[in-house]
Amino acid sequence: MSTIAINKNNFDSVKNSEKPVLLDFYADWCGPCRMVSPIVDEIAEENPQYLVGKINVDNEPELAQSFGVLSIPTLAVMKNGKVIDQSAGAKPKAQILAMLER
Repeated sequence: MSTIAINKNNFDSVKNSEKPVLLDFYADWCGPCRMVSPIVDEIAEENPQYLVGKINVDNEPELAQSFGVLSIPTLAVMKNGKVIDQSAGAKPKAQILAMLER
């Protein structure tokens, strides 16, 4: 499964997913975001048990603000509509997967 571009119009359906959700808050101009992006894409392709979405903070400032995103990249994991883990900064694949496996 590939990543989903998330915006305020489709966020509710993503938030209410039965699968654990990984959200990648990013911006096109952000160097560390460009490092994390292919890892997030890989996780989406290899793990159909997760719903993986990307949120461009420049296009969706309200969503970023609702998650308290102060720096990017920020990764958030949601289960049952609630954030169970959130972390700012570039992370290796193993750490991102560990966030999802909580």
